[in-house]
Amino acid sequence: MNKRIGFIGAGNMAKAIIGGILNSKLIAAENIFIYGPHVEKLKITQGEYGVQISNSAKELAESMDILFIAVKPNIFLKVLNEIKEYINKDTIVISIAAGITINEMEDILQNKYKIVRAMPNTPSLVGEGMSSLCCNDRVTEDEILSVKKIFESFGKAEILPEYLIHSVIGASGSAPAYVFMMIEAMADGAVLGGMPREKAYKFAAQALLGSAKMVLETGKHPGELKDMVCSPGGTTIEAVKALEQNGFRAAVIDAMEKCMNKSKDMEKK
Repeated sequence: MNKRIGFIGAGNMAKAIIGGILNSKLIAAENIFIYGPHVEKLKITQGEYGVQISNSAKELAESMDILFIAVKPNIFLKVLNEIKEYINKDTIVISIAAGITINEMEDILQNKYKIVRAMPNTPSLVGEGMSSLCCNDRVTEDEILSVKKIFESFGKAEILPEYLIHSVIGASGSAPAYVFMMIEAMADGAVLGGMPREKAYKFAAQALLGSAKMVLETGKHPGELKDMVCSPGGTTIEAVKALEQNGFRAAVIDAMEKCMNKSKDMEKK
């Protein structure tokens, strides 16, 4: 991909994206530029990845083909306001800030620019992210496919309409926390059965990783895969019964509903 990519903000998620781009050899390190307020941190990132450090956010806005604004949501709109006069008209502006809508960005940019709202999740840090991509009508089909390739370099990505963003947050953005809780609970159960804790975490985490891979790679319904493990009168169906008696599914659905409602409330503010 013959593009110049800039990052305003070089935190963990920006580094995950940069790492994915470089590992997949999509873009060379000399065509990736970073800028942020802490020069020493930028130099560390430069040393890790071989990317270039820009002198200012303005410099990035003027010269990049793709511009990631990878700052915290509480300062995102301030940063966008500061650079709006300098953004090249052909630049694709990508936000990874939670709670900032395309409309909010268009209001600041006077609906003149190509905008992509992306929602990656924390497993992006280990190359297993799940990202949603929403774009305004100025982004061409070829451009959004190019952006999708970038996000697929550190996991999987889907192009979705923006109204589904709250479902994305419930099912993907916030979901690692639920999964970590389940791994912890499963490990506690194994420890109760006598397994050393370090081994318990490994067994539980690998079980979830492998199970998720089966869903993605076999194309089978999760219920069918569950039934394959449940032998008549066996140990697994006994565990499934206990989960159902304790409202396992209802608890997960209720948690996601509360997560999605909170996301909607935050966006209104």
